Amino acid sequence: MRLLLLLAGVIALVACGEKTAKTQAPADTSYQETLMTQLLDAKPGDVIEIPAGIFAFDRSLSLNVDGVTIRGRGMDQSVLSFKGQVAGAEGLLVTASDFTIEDLAIEDTKGDALKITEGENIIIRRVRTEWTGGPKTSNGAYGIYPVQTKNVLMEENIAIAAADAGLYIGQSQNVVVRNNHAEYNVAGIEIENTFDADVYGNVATNNTGGILVFNMPNLKQPGARTRVFKNEVFENNTKNFGHEGTPVASIPAGSGIVVNSNDQVEIFDNDIRDNKTANVIVSSVFSTGYSEDSGSDDFDPYPEAIYIYDNRFEGGGNNPDGFDLQALKIATAGPMGRLPDLLWDGYVNQAKPDAGPVLCVQNGDIKIMNVDGPNSNKNPRIEPARDYDCALEKLPAVELTGPLAQ
Repeated sequence: MRLLLLLAGVIALVACGEKTAKTQAPADTSYQETLMTQLLDAKPGDVIEIPAGIFAFDRSLSLNVDGVTIRGRGMDQSVLSFKGQVAGAEGLLVTASDFTIEDLAIEDTKGDALKITEGENIIIRRVRTEWTGGPKTSNGAYGIYPVQTKNVLMEENIAIAAADAGLYIGQSQNVVVRNNHAEYNVAGIEIENTFDADVYGNVATNNTGGILVFNMPNLKQPGARTRVFKNEVFENNTKNFGHEGTPVASIPAGSGIVVNSNDQVEIFDNDIRDNKTANVIVSSVFSTGYSEDSGSDDFDPYPEAIYIYDNRFEGGGNNPDGFDLQALKIATAGPMGRLPDLLWDGYVNQAKPDAGPVLCVQNGDIKIMNVDGPNSNKNPRIEPARDYDCALEKLPAVELTGPLAQ
Protein backbone atom coordinates (compact mmCIF):
# COMPACT_ATOMS: atom_id res chain seq x y z
CA MET A 1 0.00 0.00 0.00
CA ARG A 2 2.72 2.47 0.91
CA LEU A 3 4.53 1.69 -2.35
CA LEU A 4 1.32 2.33 -4.30
CA LEU A 5 0.85 5.65 -2.54
CA LEU A 6 4.42 6.63 -3.33
CA LEU A 7 4.01 5.69 -6.98
CA ALA A 8 0.74 7.63 -7.10
CA GLY A 9 2.53 10.69 -5.79
CA VAL A 10 5.29 10.36 -8.39
CA ILE A 11 2.77 9.92 -11.19
CA ALA A 12 0.86 12.97 -9.96
CA LEU A 13 4.01 15.05 -9.97
CA VAL A 14 4.87 13.94 -13.50
CA ALA A 15 1.41 15.03 -14.60
CA CYS A 16 1.94 18.22 -12.64
CA GLY A 17 5.17 18.88 -14.50
CA GLU A 18 3.45 18.35 -17.83
CA LYS A 19 0.73 20.77 -16.82
CA THR A 20 3.17 23.43 -15.68
CA ALA A 21 4.69 23.50 -19.16
CA LYS A 22 1.20 24.19 -20.55
CA THR A 23 0.68 27.14 -18.23
CA GLN A 24 3.40 29.02 -20.10
CA ALA A 25 0.80 29.61 -22.79
CA PRO A 26 -1.33 32.75 -22.35
CA ALA A 27 -4.01 32.27 -19.71
CA ASP A 28 -7.66 33.15 -20.28
CA THR A 29 -8.34 36.56 -18.67
CA SER A 30 -12.07 36.62 -19.41
CA TYR A 31 -13.12 34.10 -16.73
CA GLN A 32 -12.17 36.21 -13.69
CA GLU A 33 -15.36 38.28 -13.68
CA THR A 34 -17.51 35.20 -14.18
CA LEU A 35 -16.11 33.33 -11.20
CA MET A 36 -16.07 36.40 -8.95
CA THR A 37 -19.76 36.92 -9.69
CA GLN A 38 -20.59 33.26 -9.03
CA LEU A 39 -18.85 33.42 -5.65
CA LEU A 40 -20.54 36.70 -4.73
CA ASP A 41 -24.02 35.45 -5.70
CA ALA A 42 -23.62 31.93 -4.28
CA LYS A 43 -26.39 30.41 -2.15
CA PRO A 44 -26.31 27.37 0.17
CA GLY A 45 -26.35 24.19 -1.89
CA ASP A 46 -24.75 25.72 -4.97
CA VAL A 47 -22.11 23.82 -6.93
CA ILE A 48 -19.76 26.12 -8.80
CA GLU A 49 -18.18 24.24 -11.70
CA ILE A 50 -14.74 25.38 -12.88
CA PRO A 51 -14.29 24.41 -16.55
CA ALA A 52 -11.12 23.00 -18.01
CA GLY A 53 -8.58 25.64 -18.90
CA ILE A 54 -5.94 28.00 -17.54
CA PHE A 55 -7.54 31.12 -16.12
CA ALA A 56 -5.71 34.31 -15.10
CA PHE A 57 -6.63 36.34 -11.99
CA ASP A 58 -5.15 39.63 -10.85
CA ARG A 59 -6.96 39.85 -7.48
CA SER A 60 -8.14 37.60 -4.66
CA LEU A 61 -11.31 35.54 -4.73
CA SER A 62 -13.54 35.15 -1.66
CA LEU A 63 -16.55 33.14 -0.49
CA ASN A 64 -18.54 33.67 2.71
CA VAL A 65 -21.65 31.55 2.12
CA ASP A 66 -22.17 28.19 3.84
CA GLY A 67 -22.93 24.99 1.97
CA VAL A 68 -21.13 25.70 -1.31
CA THR A 69 -19.06 23.29 -3.42
CA ILE A 70 -16.36 24.45 -5.85
CA ARG A 71 -15.47 21.70 -8.31
CA GLY A 72 -13.05 21.68 -11.22
CA ARG A 73 -12.30 19.11 -13.90
CA GLY A 74 -9.03 17.99 -12.31
CA MET A 75 -5.92 19.50 -10.76
CA ASP A 76 -4.17 19.35 -14.13
CA GLN A 77 -7.20 20.58 -16.07
CA SER A 78 -8.79 23.48 -14.16
CA VAL A 79 -6.00 25.92 -13.27
CA LEU A 80 -6.48 29.26 -11.53
CA SER A 81 -3.30 31.23 -12.18
CA PHE A 82 -2.47 34.26 -10.02
CA LYS A 83 0.89 34.99 -11.60
CA GLY A 84 -0.24 38.53 -12.37
CA GLN A 85 -1.94 39.16 -9.00
CA VAL A 86 -1.81 42.80 -7.90
CA ALA A 87 -4.46 42.88 -5.14
CA GLY A 88 -5.43 40.68 -2.21
CA ALA A 89 -3.59 38.56 0.33
CA GLU A 90 -4.74 35.12 -0.88
CA GLY A 91 -5.77 33.31 -4.00
CA LEU A 92 -9.07 32.11 -2.53
CA LEU A 93 -10.29 33.05 0.96
CA VAL A 94 -13.23 31.09 2.35
CA THR A 95 -15.05 32.05 5.54
CA ALA A 96 -17.84 29.49 5.58
CA SER A 97 -18.94 26.06 6.80
CA ASP A 98 -20.09 22.93 4.97
CA PHE A 99 -17.63 23.78 2.20
CA THR A 100 -16.09 21.45 -0.36
CA ILE A 101 -13.40 22.26 -2.90
CA GLU A 102 -12.00 19.64 -5.25
CA ASP A 103 -10.30 18.87 -8.54
CA LEU A 104 -8.52 22.10 -9.41
CA ALA A 105 -5.19 23.92 -9.10
CA ILE A 106 -4.26 27.30 -7.66
CA GLU A 107 -0.92 28.63 -8.86
CA ASP A 108 1.50 31.47 -8.13
CA THR A 109 -0.53 33.48 -5.63
CA LYS A 110 0.95 36.57 -4.05
CA GLY A 111 0.15 35.21 -0.57
CA ASP A 112 -1.53 32.03 0.63
CA ALA A 113 -3.09 29.95 -2.13
CA LEU A 114 -6.20 28.62 -0.36
CA LYS A 115 -7.18 29.88 3.11
CA ILE A 116 -10.26 28.62 4.94
CA THR A 117 -11.08 30.16 8.29
CA GLU A 118 -13.68 29.73 11.03
CA GLY A 119 -15.65 26.99 9.32
CA GLU A 120 -16.91 23.50 10.12
CA ASN A 121 -17.31 20.43 7.91
CA ILE A 122 -14.61 21.26 5.37
CA ILE A 123 -13.49 18.95 2.55
CA ILE A 124 -10.38 19.78 0.51
CA ARG A 125 -9.81 17.06 -2.07
CA ARG A 126 -7.51 16.78 -5.07
CA VAL A 127 -6.45 20.42 -4.97
CA ARG A 128 -2.98 21.36 -6.15
CA THR A 129 -1.29 24.52 -4.90
CA GLU A 130 2.01 25.44 -6.51
CA TRP A 131 4.49 28.23 -7.08
CA THR A 132 5.75 27.22 -10.48
CA GLY A 133 9.11 28.98 -10.19
CA GLY A 134 10.22 26.51 -7.50
CA PRO A 135 11.26 27.18 -3.90
CA LYS A 136 11.69 30.92 -3.25
CA THR A 137 11.34 33.11 -0.18
CA SER A 138 9.13 35.43 -2.24
CA ASN A 139 6.51 32.68 -2.67
CA GLY A 140 3.32 32.76 -0.65
CA ALA A 141 3.52 31.33 2.85
CA TYR A 142 0.86 28.59 2.79
CA GLY A 143 -0.51 26.32 0.10
CA ILE A 144 -3.65 24.87 1.71
CA TYR A 145 -4.40 26.66 4.98
CA PRO A 146 -7.44 25.80 7.12
CA VAL A 147 -7.29 27.74 10.41
CA GLN A 148 -9.73 27.87 13.32
CA THR A 149 -11.79 25.13 11.71
CA LYS A 150 -13.56 21.97 12.92
CA ASN A 151 -14.17 18.62 11.29
CA VAL A 152 -11.81 18.86 8.35
CA LEU A 153 -10.80 16.34 5.68
CA MET A 154 -7.76 17.03 3.48
CA GLU A 155 -7.08 14.23 1.03
CA GLU A 156 -5.24 13.54 -2.24
CA ASN A 157 -3.93 17.10 -2.52
CA ILE A 158 -0.55 18.25 -3.84
CA ALA A 159 1.34 21.21 -2.38
CA ILE A 160 4.56 22.53 -3.94
CA ALA A 161 7.00 25.34 -3.05
CA ALA A 162 5.22 27.18 -0.23
CA ALA A 163 7.56 29.46 1.73
CA ASP A 164 6.07 28.26 5.03
CA ALA A 165 3.90 25.12 4.86
CA GLY A 166 2.43 23.31 1.92
CA LEU A 167 -0.42 21.68 3.84
CA TYR A 168 -1.18 23.45 7.11
CA ILE A 169 -3.81 22.97 9.80
CA GLY A 170 -3.84 25.57 12.56
CA GLN A 171 -5.91 26.12 15.73
CA SER A 172 -8.39 23.50 14.60
CA GLN A 173 -10.17 20.41 15.93
CA ASN A 174 -10.93 16.97 14.56
CA VAL A 175 -8.83 16.75 11.42
CA VAL A 176 -7.85 14.01 8.96
CA VAL A 177 -4.94 14.67 6.58
CA ARG A 178 -4.47 11.66 4.31
CA ASN A 179 -2.97 10.55 1.02
CA ASN A 180 -1.49 13.95 0.12
CA HIS A 181 1.82 14.81 -1.51
CA ALA A 182 3.96 17.70 -0.23
CA GLU A 183 7.21 18.62 -1.98
CA TYR A 184 9.68 21.53 -2.08
CA ASN A 185 7.95 23.44 0.72
CA VAL A 186 9.72 24.65 3.86
CA ALA A 187 7.32 22.50 5.90
CA GLY A 188 5.61 19.78 3.91
CA ILE A 189 2.72 19.13 6.30
CA GLU A 190 2.25 21.12 9.51
CA ILE A 191 -0.19 20.50 12.34
CA GLU A 192 -0.12 23.52 14.67
CA ASN A 193 -2.10 24.22 17.87
CA THR A 194 -4.66 21.61 16.83
CA PHE A 195 -6.55 19.00 18.86
CA ASP A 196 -7.13 15.49 17.47
CA ALA A 197 -5.46 15.11 14.09
CA ASP A 198 -4.74 11.95 12.12
CA VAL A 199 -1.98 12.35 9.50
CA TYR A 200 -1.55 9.22 7.39
CA GLY A 201 -0.84 7.85 3.94
CA ASN A 202 1.00 11.01 2.89
CA VAL A 203 4.23 11.47 0.96
CA ALA A 204 6.54 14.25 2.20
CA THR A 205 9.78 14.62 0.28
CA ASN A 206 12.22 17.35 -0.79
CA ASN A 207 10.88 19.77 1.80
CA THR A 208 13.06 21.39 4.47
CA GLY A 209 11.05 19.49 7.08
CA GLY A 210 8.67 16.70 6.14
CA ILE A 211 5.91 16.61 8.78
CA LEU A 212 5.74 19.09 11.68
CA VAL A 213 3.59 18.92 14.83
CA PHE A 214 3.94 22.24 16.64
CA ASN A 215 2.48 24.24 19.49
CA MET A 216 3.06 27.96 19.26
CA PRO A 217 2.54 30.64 21.92
CA ASN A 218 0.16 33.59 21.78
CA LEU A 219 -2.57 31.77 19.85
CA LYS A 220 -6.22 31.18 20.72
CA GLN A 221 -5.77 27.53 21.60
CA PRO A 222 -2.99 25.01 22.23
CA GLY A 223 -2.96 21.57 20.63
CA ALA A 224 -2.50 17.90 21.49
CA ARG A 225 -3.35 14.36 20.42
CA THR A 226 -1.89 13.92 16.94
CA ARG A 227 -1.21 10.57 15.26
CA VAL A 228 1.36 10.47 12.44
CA PHE A 229 1.37 7.05 10.79
CA LYS A 230 1.78 5.13 7.53
CA ASN A 231 3.52 8.06 5.81
CA GLU A 232 6.53 8.15 3.50
CA VAL A 233 8.90 10.83 4.82
CA PHE A 234 12.16 10.87 2.91
CA GLU A 235 14.93 13.12 1.58
CA ASN A 236 13.58 16.33 3.07
CA ASN A 237 16.84 18.15 2.47
CA THR A 238 15.83 21.35 0.67
CA LYS A 239 17.59 24.45 2.01
CA ASN A 240 15.34 26.46 4.31
CA PHE A 241 13.88 29.36 2.30
CA GLY A 242 11.36 30.54 4.92
CA HIS A 243 10.93 34.16 5.92
CA GLU A 244 13.36 35.19 8.65
CA GLY A 245 11.70 35.32 12.05
CA THR A 246 8.96 32.79 11.29
CA PRO A 247 8.85 29.54 13.27
CA VAL A 248 9.67 27.35 10.28
CA ALA A 249 12.78 29.42 9.55
CA SER A 250 14.36 27.61 12.52
CA ILE A 251 13.84 24.15 10.98
CA PRO A 252 17.16 22.68 9.83
CA ALA A 253 17.22 21.31 6.31
CA GLY A 254 17.17 17.54 6.50
CA SER A 255 14.41 17.15 9.10
CA GLY A 256 11.97 14.27 8.70
CA ILE A 257 9.29 14.49 11.39
CA VAL A 258 9.55 17.33 13.91
CA VAL A 259 7.59 17.67 17.16
CA ASN A 260 7.92 21.00 18.97
CA SER A 261 6.26 21.84 22.31
CA ASN A 262 3.33 19.50 21.60
CA ASP A 263 1.87 16.74 23.79
CA GLN A 264 0.43 13.28 23.15
CA VAL A 265 1.91 12.68 19.72
CA GLU A 266 2.14 9.16 18.29
CA ILE A 267 4.59 8.43 15.47
CA PHE A 268 4.26 4.87 14.18
CA ASP A 269 4.35 2.63 11.11
CA ASN A 270 6.05 5.28 8.96
CA ASP A 271 8.84 4.85 6.41
CA ILE A 272 11.36 7.56 7.32
CA ARG A 273 14.69 7.75 5.53
CA ASP A 274 17.59 9.85 4.29
CA ASN A 275 16.73 13.10 6.07
CA LYS A 276 20.24 14.51 6.45
CA THR A 277 19.88 16.18 9.85
CA ALA A 278 17.67 13.64 11.61
CA ASN A 279 14.77 11.41 10.73
CA VAL A 280 12.84 12.52 13.85
CA ILE A 281 13.38 15.61 16.03
CA VAL A 282 11.64 16.27 19.36
CA SER A 283 12.20 19.71 20.83
CA SER A 284 10.92 22.43 23.12
CA VAL A 285 10.43 26.08 22.28
CA PHE A 286 13.78 26.75 23.98
CA SER A 287 15.61 25.19 21.04
CA THR A 288 14.06 27.53 18.50
CA GLY A 289 14.81 31.08 17.49
CA TYR A 290 11.57 32.47 18.89
CA SER A 291 11.60 31.28 22.53
CA GLU A 292 12.04 34.80 23.91
CA ASP A 293 8.73 35.75 22.34
CA SER A 294 6.75 32.91 23.94
CA GLY A 295 4.96 35.54 26.03
CA SER A 296 1.89 33.72 27.33
CA ASP A 297 2.03 32.47 30.92
CA ASP A 298 -0.23 29.53 30.10
CA PHE A 299 1.88 28.32 27.18
CA ASP A 300 3.52 24.95 27.85
CA PRO A 301 6.88 24.97 26.04
CA TYR A 302 7.73 21.32 26.79
CA PRO A 303 6.86 18.33 24.60
CA GLU A 304 5.40 15.48 26.66
CA ALA A 305 4.02 11.99 26.01
CA ILE A 306 5.67 11.52 22.61
CA TYR A 307 5.29 7.85 21.65
CA ILE A 308 7.48 6.54 18.83
CA TYR A 309 7.12 2.92 17.79
CA ASP A 310 7.25 0.44 14.90
CA ASN A 311 8.67 2.82 12.29
CA ARG A 312 11.13 1.84 9.56
CA PHE A 313 14.24 4.04 9.55
CA GLU A 314 17.02 4.15 6.99
CA GLY A 315 19.93 6.51 6.42
CA GLY A 316 19.84 10.15 7.44
CA GLY A 317 21.81 12.15 9.98
CA ASN A 318 24.92 12.08 7.81
CA ASN A 319 25.08 15.76 6.83
CA PRO A 320 23.18 17.89 9.36
CA ASP A 321 22.33 21.49 8.58
CA GLY A 322 24.38 24.22 10.24
CA PHE A 323 27.72 24.51 11.99
CA ASP A 324 26.44 23.55 15.44
CA LEU A 325 24.82 20.33 14.26
CA GLN A 326 27.82 19.45 12.11
CA ALA A 327 30.06 19.92 15.16
CA LEU A 328 27.71 17.77 17.22
CA LYS A 329 27.90 14.98 14.66
CA ILE A 330 31.69 15.05 14.53
CA ALA A 331 31.99 15.16 18.34
CA THR A 332 29.64 12.24 18.93
CA ALA A 333 29.91 10.08 15.82
CA GLY A 334 33.10 11.14 14.03
CA PRO A 335 33.47 12.77 10.61
CA MET A 336 32.21 9.68 8.78
CA GLY A 337 29.42 8.88 11.23
CA ARG A 338 25.83 10.01 11.45
CA LEU A 339 23.48 11.38 14.03
CA PRO A 340 20.94 8.86 15.33
CA ASP A 341 17.45 8.58 13.91
CA LEU A 342 15.96 10.45 16.89
CA LEU A 343 17.29 13.83 18.03
CA TRP A 344 15.94 15.26 21.33
CA ASP A 345 16.90 18.59 22.88
CA GLY A 346 16.68 17.17 26.42
CA TYR A 347 14.35 19.71 28.02
CA VAL A 348 12.07 18.40 30.80
CA ASN A 349 9.60 20.43 32.85
CA GLN A 350 11.18 20.28 36.30
CA ALA A 351 8.14 22.04 37.77
CA LYS A 352 5.93 19.06 36.82
CA PRO A 353 7.76 15.96 38.06
CA ASP A 354 4.55 13.91 37.78
CA ALA A 355 3.91 14.88 34.14
CA GLY A 356 5.13 11.51 32.86
CA PRO A 357 7.80 10.78 30.26
CA VAL A 358 8.69 13.10 27.44
CA LEU A 359 9.61 10.17 25.21
CA CYS A 360 8.57 6.55 25.00
CA VAL A 361 10.41 4.69 22.25
CA GLN A 362 9.67 1.11 21.18
CA ASN A 363 11.35 0.99 17.81
CA GLY A 364 13.92 -1.77 17.75
CA ASP A 365 17.49 -0.83 18.53
CA ILE A 366 17.46 2.78 17.32
CA LYS A 367 19.50 5.25 19.34
CA ILE A 368 18.54 8.65 20.71
CA MET A 369 20.72 11.74 20.66
CA ASN A 370 20.12 13.85 23.78
CA VAL A 371 21.78 17.16 22.95
CA ASP A 372 21.64 18.40 26.57
CA GLY A 373 20.01 21.70 25.71
CA PRO A 374 19.29 22.72 29.34
CA ASN A 375 23.05 22.71 30.03
CA SER A 376 23.99 24.67 26.93
CA ASN A 377 24.83 21.43 25.09
CA LYS A 378 27.79 20.70 27.38
CA ASN A 379 27.18 16.97 27.54
CA PRO A 380 25.48 15.74 24.35
CA ARG A 381 25.22 11.98 24.32
CA ILE A 382 23.89 9.06 22.32
CA GLU A 383 21.59 6.90 24.41
CA PRO A 384 20.10 3.47 23.67
CA ALA A 385 16.40 2.98 23.07
CA ARG A 386 16.16 0.80 26.17
CA ASP A 387 16.58 3.95 28.27
CA TYR A 388 13.26 5.16 26.82
CA ASP A 389 11.45 1.82 26.75
CA CYS A 390 7.97 2.63 28.02
CA ALA A 391 4.44 2.47 26.65
CA LEU A 392 1.74 5.11 26.61
CA GLU A 393 -1.97 4.67 26.16
CA LYS A 394 -2.63 4.79 22.44
CA LEU A 395 -4.76 7.55 21.03
CA PRO A 396 -8.10 6.72 19.40
CA ALA A 397 -8.62 7.25 15.70
CA VAL A 398 -10.07 10.59 14.71
CA GLU A 399 -13.67 10.18 13.63
CA LEU A 400 -15.07 12.82 11.35
CA THR A 401 -18.66 13.68 12.17
CA GLY A 402 -21.80 14.85 10.46
CA PRO A 403 -21.58 14.98 6.64
CA LEU A 404 -17.91 13.90 6.78
CA ALA A 405 -18.55 10.72 8.79
CA GLN A 406 -16.68 7.73 7.39
